Amino acid sequence: MTPLQSRLNDLTPARLGGIRRGIEKESLRALPGGGLALTPHPLALGSALTHPSITTDYSESQVELITGAQADVEDTLDELTQIHQFVYRVLQQQGDEMLWVSSMPCGLPTDETIPLARYGSSNVGRAKSVYRMGLGHRYGRRMQTISGIHYNWSLPGVSSEQYFALIRNFRRQAFLLLYLFGASPALCPTFVAGREHELQTLSDGALYMPHGTSLRMGRLGYQSDAQATLAVSYNSLEGYAASLHEALTRPYPAYETLGVRNPGGDYNQLATTLLQIENEFYGTIRPKRTIFPGERPLHALRERGVEYVEVRLMDLDPFVPVGITAQTMRFLDVFLLQCLLADSPPDSPAEIDELKHNQHHTAARGREPGLTLRRAGAEVALVDWGRDILDQCAPIAAALDAAHRSSDYSQAVADARLALAQPERTPSARVLAAMAAEHDNSFVRFVRAQSEQTRSALLAQPWCLEQQARYLALSQKSVADQRAIEVADTLSFEAYREQYVSAERLGLQLPVTPGLG
Repeated sequence: MTPLQSRLNDLTPARLGGIRRGIEKESLRALPGGGLALTPHPLALGSALTHPSITTDYSESQVELITGAQADVEDTLDELTQIHQFVYRVLQQQGDEMLWVSSMPCGLPTDETIPLARYGSSNVGRAKSVYRMGLGHRYGRRMQTISGIHYNWSLPGVSSEQYFALIRNFRRQAFLLLYLFGASPALCPTFVAGREHELQTLSDGALYMPHGTSLRMGRLGYQSDAQATLAVSYNSLEGYAASLHEALTRPYPAYETLGVRNPGGDYNQLATTLLQIENEFYGTIRPKRTIFPGERPLHALRERGVEYVEVRLMDLDPFVPVGITAQTMRFLDVFLLQCLLADSPPDSPAEIDELKHNQHHTAARGREPGLTLRRAGAEVALVDWGRDILDQCAPIAAALDAAHRSSDYSQAVADARLALAQPERTPSARVLAAMAAEHDNSFVRFVRAQSEQTRSALLAQPWCLEQQARYLALSQKSVADQRAIEVADTLSFEAYREQYVSAERLGLQLPVTPGLG
């Protein structure tokens, strides 16, 4: 019996049934012609600062929809669908905007024209906007308009040490998710206007990589020279926290030159450190802990340990109404359990470099026949490595099926095997095929058509007065909650900012145990 099988046997059906998953989904609001909507976040959607289910991400034009943590895959999908239905009804009442169903953005205006998200006049609201101003200065606003799905996942009884073992294996094997579910092989030329890139011209309306899977997770995505200097280890909570602490407190020369404020007194960024706040650290997966009001995420992790993981590399699937299917969610459950149960040796600087290479390689060329990746200094075929992972996933899927009295999890793994053997089945290949067959290889025309179909499909689904009333009440309450926060403020914004970014708020920095950092 393998160690993985032994650990799997220790998981009772009750524990397997205790998996919780939630979704955060970003989408741009787009105009009928395929350009970015520059209108404010609709008031009928409530306060982006305080609404539990509907907020904005980087831009005022970028809606983020959030489910609770659910024990059932279908319940999660139902909640996400209902949030979408409410949003589409609000957009329909106010005009002809739609949610853009691709991870890569619609037609974009000049960088400075992309509107930053606004959260009102409270200190916490202003801080969120200043943080986004800083992101724009540091990375450009276009990069921030990329959208994706974050999958939040937990299993009862998992320690911080075990979650970090999961994270190490996830990072090693993330290429498989990029291959199977990447759906951004092409983009609108406006996204890279004035930037160097390695993309090929598909048509006047599209740049692409012929075998690309997820340009969002490649060199044009969430990347920066500053963050490239970070070599964060995931060998322990203490080592990870120390790496983040250093990045949150180390001044970075280019950001010091920019300054916290411009000569006119307006804020450029929250801080001049390498990272303004924890969320600025880009990664394919994050350890997370629910925070108390005003608490720093790093402090929460240090004080109370890892509560769940946030998977951050999933593209929006443009072929399904809410961007993800129940089958994809079930595969993620199996994959994350495999990452948890398989042996997970410590990472090293050499391996971290290999993982970065593998991510970029798969994002740009994942469907290329014979493509190899790096593993422990050797070259291994992506398809062979992926098959090994799926072999380990099979008994896990069977155990989940037994716990749920279904065959859905095994079917998800079987379909992944088919996609690994037949790359034309992958979403990235299907995107390029649909663009060629129906839209003259135009990225915007393809996504616009899919977005219109999605809007029609969701508006056609049943929707009752009780559902409408519940979401309207949530919106109204969120507006009142925002006002209460604004009224309660007593500090000046500068005093609030200085307190929030202070090193003392990050929690106790413990000495790193040798060999674990």
